[in-house]
Amino acid sequence: MTENITDEIEKFPVFKMMGDSDIIVYIGSTISPEINDKVHYLVDSIKNKNWIGIKEIIPSYVSLSIHYDPFIVDYTSLEGFVRKVLEDTKEIEYSPKRKIVIPTFYEGEYAPDMESVSAITGLSDDKIIKMHTSIDYKVYSIGFTPGFPYLGNLDQKLHCPRLDSPRVAVPRGSVAIAESQTGIYPNESPGGWRIIGTTPVSLFDSTKLNPALLKPGDLVKFKPLSDEKEFAYIKENCINGDYEVEEILS
Repeated sequence: MTENITDEIEKFPVFKMMGDSDIIVYIGSTISPEINDKVHYLVDSIKNKNWIGIKEIIPSYVSLSIHYDPFIVDYTSLEGFVRKVLEDTKEIEYSPKRKIVIPTFYEGEYAPDMESVSAITGLSDDKIIKMHTSIDYKVYSIGFTPGFPYLGNLDQKLHCPRLDSPRVAVPRGSVAIAESQTGIYPNESPGGWRIIGTTPVSLFDSTKLNPALLKPGDLVKFKPLSDEKEFAYIKENCINGDYEVEEILS
């Protein structure tokens, strides 16, 4: 993601041309809340400018990709516009717009890798659950599969390597950890992260105008469910369209 983009050899921001209709702007090279805040601040600032010719802006950990119409705006002009936004910004303060509460069941078949995580970390299941649910996680980026949130700032005591052999099919709703991140599988897909829980909440619905529940820059709070009955109740209400995800506006 940040190959050959380092603070030591480049002065940020760094602009890279990707084909004839895409520009990538690197804000930094280290994954951190501060750099990611700058990324999201710049995304919002550009969107608020309503520049003609910009089709889509996609944020990631340390950069943003701007897709544009080359028949309307050219690379040089777009780079100049972005640099002007950065120059006009004296101090960057980015506040997440939403905090989404994700109910999660952390036991039995819903947490198939809990035992291995406990063995690696030396922590009890209860301690793992308490630590995982005690943090507000930032959505650094959405990717890998539609709606999959990359959530940073996992407690260092919970850091675990990926599975030696990835699963061919990770169940929908699986809440998993890998290295310094945690995430949620919106749909069944291959994956190598360690599953410590499952949420009954749907993270991606292609029938909706805004199909992804989570957006880059959001905060996520995991809430432990007491038992399987509560999990089943929420899942049924989600299927029927009767469940409202708890959302805390900033």
